[in-house]
Amino acid sequence: MFFKILVVASAGNFNQDFDITWGDGRAKILNNAQLLTLALDKTSGSGFKSRNQYLFGKIDMQIKLVPGNSAGTVTAYYLSSLGSAHDEIDFEFLGNLSGDPYILHTNVFTQGKGNREQQFYLWFDPTKNFHTYSILWNPQSIIFSVDGTPIREFKNLESRGIPFPKKQAMWIYSSLWNADDWATRGGLVKTDWSKAPFTASYRNFNAQACIWSSGSSSCSSSPSSSSKEAWFTQSLDATGKGRMKWVQKNYMIYDYCKDTKRFPQGVPLECTVAS
Repeated sequence: MFFKILVVASAGNFNQDFDITWGDGRAKILNNAQLLTLALDKTSGSGFKSRNQYLFGKIDMQIKLVPGNSAGTVTAYYLSSLGSAHDEIDFEFLGNLSGDPYILHTNVFTQGKGNREQQFYLWFDPTKNFHTYSILWNPQSIIFSVDGTPIREFKNLESRGIPFPKKQAMWIYSSLWNADDWATRGGLVKTDWSKAPFTASYRNFNAQACIWSSGSSSCSSSPSSSSKEAWFTQSLDATGKGRMKWVQKNYMIYDYCKDTKRFPQGVPLECTVAS
């Protein structure tokens, strides 16, 4: 199956691309719609959602996370469809005490089933500057990247009976919320509300993607060789695989595929299949 990209989402105008969905004024679009900020205080967090749904794409967002003592807070940035059998592709940033590293939590849901968590420390302070967090989602795989460095790949292994997200269009969501019952050291460290409001900032959204609207895709069924569509067939080359291996060796702190206590009957099939 081939797709041709007919529509590439506009880049960087938050008024065009997103709606603020909750937070009672705590989410703000600023700087001629080039900047979006989410805030959290003791009363409420805040969030936004894309106006478009996507069925495959390369989604980039630059984010600057809550600085200082961010323990108890979670900044979530993810793709998701709706319903009990939804698909979902997650970045979640778990706050920490000042000076301790953020935890980047990733997950993939297929047909309502998740439990595919991998967690990482970052190799930089994500609160000092903006960094680019990317999801490449095409029919072959899902690749999570940070500043262009791949950190995780979830391959399409449907031929081995493992579901893969490919039929449900997804919206982009982001939210900043209080999760001090679990987010930091398993809930041992609580949110320090004297430091509120907590603020995360977003800029330079870009989506090279198939937009889903009224039951049809903006991508046609004709093959195309345009460079803009490279993402649709993109996979990790030897360099990308090497960089991902470096991240996973040095910065991965949890991998569901290695958690034999959690899966006493055996780890999920995708962990053992040689693709």
